[in-house]
Amino acid sequence: MPKSKVRKKAVYTAPADRRTPVKVKAAGPSHPVYVAVMLGMMLLGLAWLVVNYIAGERVPVMMDLGSWNFGIGFALMIIGLLMTMKWR
Repeated sequence: MPKSKVRKKAVYTAPADRRTPVKVKAAGPSHPVYVAVMLGMMLLGLAWLVVNYIAGERVPVMMDLGSWNFGIGFALMIIGLLMTMKWR
């Protein structure tokens, strides 16, 4: 049986209409105040929840908020956690 012919493929060339990549400036480290606020938010949320569990019925503001104390505490911690994504 005869052998089939092998087709030659054309060499691929990228289209000329593509943009050339732009070099991005390397960003420096985060400002120390940013890190302090980030850690402060997480610790403040944790402290809010701990105070709510320990002395929530003795603090008038926390008594008025009721179950919203959990939302406030977790929201503060989540804000701090989301800030870690921008931390360099």
